[in-house]
Amino acid sequence: MSSYFEDFALDSVSTSRGRTVTEADIVNFAGLSGDFVELHMSETYAAKGPFGKRIAHGVLIFSISTGLGIQLSQIEETVIAFYGIDKLRFTRPVFIGDTIHVVKKVIDKQQKDDDRGVVTFETNVLNQFNELVIVYYDKVLLKARA
Repeated sequence: MSSYFEDFALDSVSTSRGRTVTEADIVNFAGLSGDFVELHMSETYAAKGPFGKRIAHGVLIFSISTGLGIQLSQIEETVIAFYGIDKLRFTRPVFIGDTIHVVKKVIDKQQKDDDRGVVTFETNVLNQFNELVIVYYDKVLLKARA
C-alpha cells in the first residue's frame, strides 16, 4: 500500500533490495541512449583507463536506482509527479557484476496545498561492499490524505 504525504516522517529510512548490473544492461542502455563511449563498450580500451575495466554508465545506474526506489512500493499509487533532483554526484564506478541497492532518507517535507505535498529524499546508491556510488536529493509530489 502506498503512503500519502502525511505518512512520511522526517529522518525515516528505507532500504531497497539489491540488483546486479549486467552486460546486457550496459549494451541495452547504450543502444537506447546512443552513448557508446568506449569506457562502457570496449574492454580493450577500458583496460588502459583509470578503472582497469569497463564501467556502467552513471546515468544507467541512476536510472536503476529510481526503479529500485519505486519497488519499495511507497508511492506507486500516491505519486503525482517526479518533482526534481538536486546535487546528483557519481562518487565511484560501477562494474559489470556489481550489485547495487538504494537507501532513501526523508530529509524534508513541504505541504503545497490541502491535496498535495513534496517529500525530499536523500538517496544513497551503494554497491555490494556498502560503498557509495551515487548520491542525490530527489523530490516527489505526492497526494495528501483527503
